[in-house]
Amino acid sequence: MVRDYTIKSLLQEGMNILNEGDFKTPLLDAQLILCYTLSVDKLYIYTHPNDKVNVETVDKFFEFINRRREGYPVQYIIQKQEFMGLEFNVAEGVLIPRPDTEILVEKVIEIVDNSLLKGKKRINIVDIGTGSGAITLSLAYYLKNAFVYSIDISKKALDVAKENSKKFGLEDRVLFLEGSLFKPLSTLNLDNNIDVVVSNPPYIPTDEIEKLQIEVSKYEPRTALDGGEDGLDYYREIVKDLSKYLTDNGVIAFEIGYNQGQDVKELLVNSGLFKKIEIIKDLSGHDRVVVGENLCL
Repeated sequence: MVRDYTIKSLLQEGMNILNEGDFKTPLLDAQLILCYTLSVDKLYIYTHPNDKVNVETVDKFFEFINRRREGYPVQYIIQKQEFMGLEFNVAEGVLIPRPDTEILVEKVIEIVDNSLLKGKKRINIVDIGTGSGAITLSLAYYLKNAFVYSIDISKKALDVAKENSKKFGLEDRVLFLEGSLFKPLSTLNLDNNIDVVVSNPPYIPTDEIEKLQIEVSKYEPRTALDGGEDGLDYYREIVKDLSKYLTDNGVIAFEIGYNQGQDVKELLVNSGLFKKIEIIKDLSGHDRVVVGENLCL
């Protein structure tokens, strides 16, 4: 005989299953999956705990819960992730936006709001490594005079980012470009015309990827993680071409790994390009962002 489930008992059962694994937030994961399965918000499941759930929905819920128990990211199951107050569509094969990356976006917004860039009619921004569009679209959304050239080597990532740009009504403020690093800009006549270059590049050393949590190492795209032997390959490549594109008041802003602050800062120092270089820490006290401002031209 098939057991009858209410919303409350189904949530409890899902949490119990996830509690058997090594998950930091089994209750939250079960809530998100249940809300997605029922097409309701979290308030609904707590205000209707005794509602009966039909068999088809129960089966679908446990299918999702068991996928999560195997380590499949909950964001890929529910196909969304909140970032900078915006709800982004996400999909398997595209890097999931992280809360730590908000520090990068907030720093760029702060710099623009407190510099000569604020008064410009148009701020040209290049985002290298678009992913779901989290950085690109957050900057376009909150900086009303920004136009973003958004670059990714992955067509799937760009397709998801384009969906998000339509969702937020930002299609006319972003140009999505497929390719590696600065290469897609080569035909756009943007030499010395970019105000901000921002990037959350792959920065995990190759040998450390398999040591990451299973939802990252097994399911998220390796091309968005692997930064080469020491994790710094993409920083070197980006810094090498900055002088070609940045304006006199130009800014470079990188997200970095927790132990890469001094190494990335040294790359900027050795480039001789910037008058001011700063390392910003996250809420845990780890290095998270490196920023260079104002070209030494």
